[in-house]
Amino acid sequence: MLRIAKVRALGIACALAAVPVVGTAQQRPPWPAGDEIGMANTLGTGTWQRCAAQLANPNAKSYELSHVRSNTMPQSPFGVPLRDKYRPTVGIPGTLHAFNGEETVSGEPGAQGTQMDALGHFAVLPQAWDGKGEFPSGGAKYYGGYTQQQVKPTADSPLLKLGIEKVPPIVTTAVLLDAKAHLGGGKAMQPGAIVTAANIEAMLAAQGLGSRGLMPGDVLYIYTGWGDNWKDPDTEKFYYTKGPGLAYDAAKYIEQKQVVLVALDNPFTDPVADGMLQGKAGPAPGTPPGLPFAIHHHNLSQSGIHQIQNANLGALAADKVWVSCTIILPLRSQGGSGSPVRPVAIGAPSR
Repeated sequence: MLRIAKVRALGIACALAAVPVVGTAQQRPPWPAGDEIGMANTLGTGTWQRCAAQLANPNAKSYELSHVRSNTMPQSPFGVPLRDKYRPTVGIPGTLHAFNGEETVSGEPGAQGTQMDALGHFAVLPQAWDGKGEFPSGGAKYYGGYTQQQVKPTADSPLLKLGIEKVPPIVTTAVLLDAKAHLGGGKAMQPGAIVTAANIEAMLAAQGLGSRGLMPGDVLYIYTGWGDNWKDPDTEKFYYTKGPGLAYDAAKYIEQKQVVLVALDNPFTDPVADGMLQGKAGPAPGTPPGLPFAIHHHNLSQSGIHQIQNANLGALAADKVWVSCTIILPLRSQGGSGSPVRPVAIGAPSR
């Protein structure tokens, strides 16, 4: 019976693989007026069909692409440290029940651990702020041309537009590029090092994906090796001090390819050289003036590409799963600028 089941599964996989690839987006930019989901407009039956071969492959495995969350994990200097309190086991008088619980007592869950940015996380000012006086947030412009008044009219307001709850379920094909192998020579890429548009095309070719390329609605995972520095407990306090990242021309390249989301195994998505966070080093070459975090700027406020920080890509890369079906579901926190996220990938090892 087991053999028959395997044969049937293989037949299903072959049949699905023979289905014409619906690689096209459901729509193409420019999106309709009032859009709040950006490149997520490319998701739908076309991207779901592309997942079929991976889901039906009898050799497929599931991969966790997030890190376990804890009080002792590495924590972002840009977010309030996350602290969970674990309550004692309690009961209900007159019953046989015993139960446990916990509470978040401080921190930004959507800014710590493996997390996903909402499009409303970043905006752009008409001119650089000199750091003097009150921050001129009133002039900020967001993705789709939304104003500060439309998105966050008061200091204590949630995001009225472009919040994380607007993100639809992301179910689509994902491409993994092994930058640790191709650019780092088998070692983690260095702090401040960049993955350029030319690098992306070269890695696609080297991994046998040159003819496929990146398709509308794809998720792009890039393994830099920096995620190997993730340690829990975080005693060294090293992971969040710097890291490699995406080049500005690569951000424009994936916009042209209509990638729906990009995730690296790094803390910032942007490249951060040693000393940059302390003002002792500048941004990567090619970064536009006044935009040291140009990848955040471009993805979120210009092209509508979502992004995940601190993806856990080592196992996927070790098994050489270059194409997978990925499922990404952020929490639907009303007006949130980000969310904890548990991305998974389903694909067959090719090592």
